[in-house]
Amino acid sequence: MNKKKKTTIKDIANVLNISAAAVSKALHNDSRISEKTKKAVRQVAENLNYQPNHLASALRSGKSNLVGVIVPRTNSNFFSSVIQNIEHVLNSKGYNIIITQSNESYKKECDSIDTLLFTQVDGIIASMANETVDLQYYEKIKSKGIPLILFDRGENDLNVDYIGIDDYNSSHVIVEHLLAQGCKRIAHIGGYKRTRIYNNRIRGYIDALKKHNLPLDDELLIETNLSIENGREKMQELLKLKNRPDAVYVAGDYAALGALQVLNEQGIKMPEEIALVGFGNEPFTDMVTPSITSVNQHSEQIGKLAAETFLNYTHKKTIKQELRKQILDAELIIRKSSNKV
Repeated sequence: MNKKKKTTIKDIANVLNISAAAVSKALHNDSRISEKTKKAVRQVAENLNYQPNHLASALRSGKSNLVGVIVPRTNSNFFSSVIQNIEHVLNSKGYNIIITQSNESYKKECDSIDTLLFTQVDGIIASMANETVDLQYYEKIKSKGIPLILFDRGENDLNVDYIGIDDYNSSHVIVEHLLAQGCKRIAHIGGYKRTRIYNNRIRGYIDALKKHNLPLDDELLIETNLSIENGREKMQELLKLKNRPDAVYVAGDYAALGALQVLNEQGIKMPEEIALVGFGNEPFTDMVTPSITSVNQHSEQIGKLAAETFLNYTHKKTIKQELRKQILDAELIIRKSSNKV
């Protein structure tokens, strides 16, 4: 089966008996082309099902009006909200976004970066995969002079713009809340230390215990990938301890949901027997029984700030952009799973 020939600018020009250059200018709303000609060009383009070649246009002009967005997953309210707000801000300035997800895979993340660079995007806004340790692909973005903005997950070694919440202080807020509820033996189901945000949450948890003269028990500090399944598995392990915790702080809401399922299945009362706190303020945290105390990560604000940070580069082409680390204060949303009052 022969592939249908793609309509070109020359095809439109032949129909109207004008030059290809005039068609191109009309499609780009050039003021030197009359409104009558522009209308005719648009009508023929629609009739012939013309699809502009953005890559060729980007190569000619050096500008694609496309911004790549890389996220670990799109099925999270946090990441989908960030994407929505990035898109809203950038669309209003004439940009479209290309969304890719790594599914926490370093290889998929590298493939996404290669694809976005090939597409000639004007910038990349990204949150790193859990597996990412080698930063060479992100260095590749920088070496090409393409603006790179990281949010939520990022590495200080890259020295790029970053927007996120104060993960270290969030742990202090959570531990102090649990202490105020009378909890003394607080476990932490955290992410992997190699990821900056989870390392900061672990450090915050450890330092908060020290601040209040509480011992650090290694069996209460667990690293995992924070899936629902891992939340279930790690909660079951904690319940088997001879001296089990009276509170569990989980560094992600999905793992907190898994932990809550196990506690409910085993008839353990929350927060009377074990208090539970998650992280991320996913919509389901307010719908389950009991509702889960969690940290609001300000996804709307992070998305808007990430987009505005990119736009700052477009306004200062001849001026070196001053790198910014924008850290937002965490907000603890207290619900029934930890509130004994």
